Amino acid sequence: MENIRQLLRKIVLPFRRKKEEWLGNFRFSIAFRISLHYLKLLIINGAVFVAFFSLLYYGAEWKSCNKKAEDIVQRIENSGVTSMSRETVINPYLIDGITLRIINNRTKSEIYNDRTDDFSGEKKILGHIYYQNNEDTFLPAVILFEEREITRGKEDYHIFFQYDLTGSVEKLEWLLGFMVLLYFLLIYIIIKQGKKSDRKLLEPIYEMSATANRLTVNNLHSRRLNVEGTKNELKDLANVINSMLDRIEISYEGQKQFVSDASHELRTPIAVIQGYGNLLSRWGTKEEEVLSESIEAINNEAKYMQDLVEKLLFLSRHDKKTLKLDKVKFNMCNVMEEMVKETRLVTANRNIESPVLEDVVVYGDKQALKQAIRVFIDNAVKYTREGDTITIQCRNDDGDCVITVSDTGIGMTRKDVDNIFERFYRSDQVRNEKIYGHGLGLSIAKLIILGHTGRIKVRSQLTKGTTFTVTLPRRY
Repeated sequence: MENIRQLLRKIVLPFRRKKEEWLGNFRFSIAFRISLHYLKLLIINGAVFVAFFSLLYYGAEWKSCNKKAEDIVQRIENSGVTSMSRETVINPYLIDGITLRIINNRTKSEIYNDRTDDFSGEKKILGHIYYQNNEDTFLPAVILFEEREITRGKEDYHIFFQYDLTGSVEKLEWLLGFMVLLYFLLIYIIIKQGKKSDRKLLEPIYEMSATANRLTVNNLHSRRLNVEGTKNELKDLANVINSMLDRIEISYEGQKQFVSDASHELRTPIAVIQGYGNLLSRWGTKEEEVLSESIEAINNEAKYMQDLVEKLLFLSRHDKKTLKLDKVKFNMCNVMEEMVKETRLVTANRNIESPVLEDVVVYGDKQALKQAIRVFIDNAVKYTREGDTITIQCRNDDGDCVITVSDTGIGMTRKDVDNIFERFYRSDQVRNEKIYGHGLGLSIAKLIILGHTGRIKVRSQLTKGTTFTVTLPRRY
């Protein structure tokens, strides 16, 4: 079977590929393809029906001849076979094409024969179709044979029945010819009506194509595919396309907002740098105070821009799916101790506490996780005032790493908590107090934590403080 399967693959698959390549050179409409497909099905089913009908017809004729043969056998048994001759009327069905021959099995002598054409002689045979070609004549005939044994007294006799169905075949051919003509007429009517039905069925597709062709960036928010009146798979397709357009619109609007926010964030440092550049060009470099102030301001704004560009590049790599995390197993406690130490060094006017720092093994990108935790710590420093307390903890919760960064700073409203992980989002309170930042840190931290299948929980109360809880699941 496997050899046959391999042989068919070598023969059928290349033929199918060539067929598809050849058909690929033509542009057929869907309506035409559907009509062609149904035409093929109609022709195949019609051929199967004709063959099945012919078999039923032959079966009925055979059954009829068989019954007549049984009647002839009864006549023979009732009349006695020893006195038969061609003149003896024992076969009333001769006109129906039934002939017979009777042989005595013991003497091998023929005691009856009413055949005029004996097709059992030297004739060319193909199934039940016999050809007589004596004297260059050609006579196709459909002949069926049957043999029976009877016993009369002490003698056994062999009866050879011959059923000539040539006349029945002529009737069948006439009947099939009429049926084929009628069937082709029905095919023509079905195809003609089917084309109209196909056009009506595919009308929503044409409408979808026209609507999609009119879609542009300017009308993306207003144009959608019409799903009214469609109650089939096309409605599902239209809904799927509309959902896709909604996602594209959201993504496009997000990109527009992203570019707008990035441009806005870059505009301020660029304006500052240009301002101090103009100041230097106007007053020159002789004024040491102006020179010192300008250099410091330009350096600060350059660092701000560098930080912003690095964050934008990080987000871009994530959006392009090119961000790679080099994950290894390490002890998070060591990282947290290092970060607590660094925070205490650079933040002298805050109370930095770390009551719990437990050993816990984490499988992840050490630098990326450190960058994410640094965002929460930097925010805690940024949004607290002198004398406030920042608490950093690392706990081992049955193998899970739970990191908590809490502060007693300005806190957030419910609206802020719902939006803080959006890119470039900054609350009105922060903007009013002119606190430094560009609203990308928490977005980056969230992407890093999610990249480690972690979770972030936020609890905050306005003027009371904020707590970020990061859970990194146990990985084996």
